[in-house]
Amino acid sequence: MDTFQELIDRDKVQQCPRHYVLALTDTLNVVNGKWKLPIIASLLHGKIRFKDLQENIEKITPRMLSKELKELEINGMVERKVYPQTPILIEYVLTDSGKNITKVIDSMIDWGMMHRTEAIKSRW
Repeated sequence: MDTFQELIDRDKVQQCPRHYVLALTDTLNVVNGKWKLPIIASLLHGKIRFKDLQENIEKITPRMLSKELKELEINGMVERKVYPQTPILIEYVLTDSGKNITKVIDSMIDWGMMHRTEAIKSRW
């Protein structure tokens, strides 16, 4: 059985299809779904309140936003900060791990723009 360090060694991950797929699966487990990436993208600009998050993400219900935020919090991507005042103020902020996904999101945006351009060109 592999040690934890071997499992996270990037060179070994890229050389072993099983580890490569596991690493990709771990990533997808954190960001998979219709709403997680839009939530993370909204939080990239700093801390934000629940209502403001809901306004930023068109068509998300309060129940779904709450569920997705809890999952992101469990996965260490989002931190929920409660300020004991009247009325209680609750804000959400990305953890360091959540902030590190910026490169992934930027790459996805770059790929999406390139793919869209190529798809439009191929239609003409």
